[in-house]
Amino acid sequence: METIWFDDRLAGMDFADAALRLGLALLCGLVVGIDREVRNKPAGMRTHMLVSLAAASFTLISFDFHFRLVAQGNAASSDPIRALEAVVAGVAFLGAGTIIQSRHKVSGVTTGAGMWMAGAIGLACGGGLFAIAIALTVAMLVVVTVLGFIEAWFERRAGKPPEMEDSR
Repeated sequence: METIWFDDRLAGMDFADAALRLGLALLCGLVVGIDREVRNKPAGMRTHMLVSLAAASFTLISFDFHFRLVAQGNAASSDPIRALEAVVAGVAFLGAGTIIQSRHKVSGVTTGAGMWMAGAIGLACGGGLFAIAIALTVAMLVVVTVLGFIEAWFERRAGKPPEMEDSR
């Protein structure tokens, strides 16, 4: 594969399309991160934006490598799915790092899951699946906000104090 210093084509798409995909990944990561920031969780706007942007970037890079290898007749040595699997594993590792167990309580699980979701959103953006990326972002907001209120309501009804971050 040749060294490319600048190319206005990435994976067969123009730079504007690639920038749109990366921009949407940033925006969706921001939207998801705002909720975590408002709740003063360990991973907020910047973290979710970076996870989503990184996932979208790895997707674009993987697609571009595949596109170039196929163009050179080396399709057999190209498997973009392996790169996507590496992104999923890497983001899962980051998310797992936010989970803490202390005094028989587990915290950070939702934050870790949110980072994993930000990775999925980034993969969707990088793959050009904009409707899926937006749907995932909306679904995550519903889960962390609406269901968070419902969980707090159930905890109040049961007469126990809301958990610190066990489930939110």
